[in-house]
Amino acid sequence: MVGLLNCAKSTCRYLLQRLSRKNIPFSMSRPSSDMAAFQAEVKSSKNVLILSGAGVSAESGVPTFRGAGGFWRKYAAQELANPDAFSRNPSLVWEFYHYRREVMVTKKPNPAHEAIARFEQKMINEGKRVVVVTQNIDELHRQAGTQSLIKLHGTLFKTRCTSCGEVKENRDSPICEALRDRGMPDPQAQSSQIPSNLLPRCQSCSGLLRPHVVWFGENLDSNVLEKAMDEIQSCDLCLVVGTSSVVYPAAMFAPEVARRGVTVAEFNLEDTPETFNFKYHFSGPAGQLIPVALGDE
Repeated sequence: MVGLLNCAKSTCRYLLQRLSRKNIPFSMSRPSSDMAAFQAEVKSSKNVLILSGAGVSAESGVPTFRGAGGFWRKYAAQELANPDAFSRNPSLVWEFYHYRREVMVTKKPNPAHEAIARFEQKMINEGKRVVVVTQNIDELHRQAGTQSLIKLHGTLFKTRCTSCGEVKENRDSPICEALRDRGMPDPQAQSSQIPSNLLPRCQSCSGLLRPHVVWFGENLDSNVLEKAMDEIQSCDLCLVVGTSSVVYPAAMFAPEVARRGVTVAEFNLEDTPETFNFKYHFSGPAGQLIPVALGDE
């Protein structure tokens, strides 16, 4: 399974122990696109889980580094977002992440982010719950006002020391002087080859900092994963928004909800490998669909 390449084996083994995919019924019929019927289920729900992926952020103009043209310079994200790449060339990896951090200064939440945040507040006012579990590292959900947010893959705006392990929020722009004006995505650009001692360093021990994100080949934080699993097991409605359902372990979440007999609605520009396992599928931009689906018109 291609998606398994995108998560550490031990994480997937852990999930497979908790999730029993063999019992998921596969439907050959097209999922419903009856928005009125889905809206009625939203109104009766009390514990809503929203799973969000790169497609939501793409509508805010955030580069996804996926699909055709999804490169930074000549590199696919997988070539840089991994521990081996950082070990070989921390300067190049930090240029990549510095660029992504600087891009986010110009990006704002779109109507999907905003509708989700308002929906959460409305549910809270009614004594109900909404939890967002996101694969995105851009903080746009938080910027929009979402309170109950589980960030599976970390955030662009925290660093972790490779020596002492200290994790700290960091919104400095630039994150260090040596990276100022570096990281432009021009395919002809050359790596700056910044010396390690000039890259972001830990204020506590002077160790080399890395982005506090989950890279390809790394395990998800066990506490974060456990929180996500609890929500998967307890929700009474699930929305899957802007995710391709191919990156594991997140691709296993919504099918597990469906296996429990809970309604899952997928919002995406196109079908995914899991589309026919869900009750609803709505095709189109999340920024147009989500406000309607959540009654935020």
